[in-house]
Amino acid sequence: MTLPRIAAVDCFVLKVPNPEIYLGLPDGSADPPTGYEVRPPWRSLYSPRFETLLVRLTTESGVSGWGEALAPVAPEVPAEVVRRLLTPTLIGADPRQVRMLSARLRDLMRERGHLGGHQGDALAAVDIALWDLVGRLAGLPVYELLGGAYREHVPTYVSGLPKRDDPGRAALAAEWAAKGVERIKLHLGKGVAADLASVAAVRAAAPQVRFAVDAHWTYDLAAATRLARGLTAIGGVEFLEAPLAPEDLAGHADLARRTDLPVAVGEAMRHRYEFLPWLRQRAVGLVQPDVARTGITEAMGIADLAAAHHVPAAPHHSVGLGVALAAGLQVSAAMENLSCFEYQPTTTEVGQRILTAPLPGGPDGFPVPTGPGLGVEVDLATVSALAEES
Repeated sequence: MTLPRIAAVDCFVLKVPNPEIYLGLPDGSADPPTGYEVRPPWRSLYSPRFETLLVRLTTESGVSGWGEALAPVAPEVPAEVVRRLLTPTLIGADPRQVRMLSARLRDLMRERGHLGGHQGDALAAVDIALWDLVGRLAGLPVYELLGGAYREHVPTYVSGLPKRDDPGRAALAAEWAAKGVERIKLHLGKGVAADLASVAAVRAAAPQVRFAVDAHWTYDLAAATRLARGLTAIGGVEFLEAPLAPEDLAGHADLARRTDLPVAVGEAMRHRYEFLPWLRQRAVGLVQPDVARTGITEAMGIADLAAAHHVPAAPHHSVGLGVALAAGLQVSAAMENLSCFEYQPTTTEVGQRILTAPLPGGPDGFPVPTGPGLGVEVDLATVSALAEES
């Protein structure tokens, strides 16, 4: 029997323009930015476009698998990691040995501290592509390769009310509620008093909806404690996401002891070794791995660790396009401890452009794709036309 071997590794750097940018216009801006910028009080760089890295692995027989990295700025950086550091190990490898191959790729820079950052993003894209490829070779969806699905439908929450003021956010919340949406997350971090006023406004407009708050890492412990207690007093809030600096493990553990509101973290982490101390110290009440930052192998490892600590998982999904969405749904189907999956309305709309057929689903959840691999087909002509580099 001839073994399948990887013959080609291709990278596609996409920076997709869209009239509505991710999470709406920055505060105080009348026009979309033209380049990367910080949106105070948030501290990270944001792009006015939807930026991502797609990776395609192709065997000698012409079967291909696709992966995607969550790379919202400078996706050309993890693309170069794939080309220069990972491709030599991939060429000639048997993709069916996906877990062992992913471990070999991690080891290439592990002792130099590069399990995270751009290296981690590159590893995630390749790992997703490997699972997609193996599924296609076997004729099975990824969730079957992972041991089967706990569910056929993945529940979601709507992420973001991209309006400029509380009346606008409240009106949009009411619109979602009228469509049957049961859970909405607000992207805040604008000050404790302002955040509580925003939650109170949307709660009054949509009292049947459960809410969550993403504070985007903006607060210190004292302020985060006031916010958590204020949200509890308002009621109807399911979790508080990213309240403190992302490296502040002790602070998050202290906050978790001060409030009954679950503290959610995870989008900044790339692997199980980062999540483990947070779980051991009870610093997190809801883990949020992003499959396009962890890859499928690590996402399942993280989910299993969380389940062993009796902590639910709600996979993060922000600006990842259709491949990242499909990977997140495959993992969500196979997770024992799934709470819900993040639904980004604008991102999902933009992300469907690279697929030959859109994924069904939306604010009320997604049916799990049942086709081989990730269960989606990438439109190569569209990807090639959009790619800045290939």
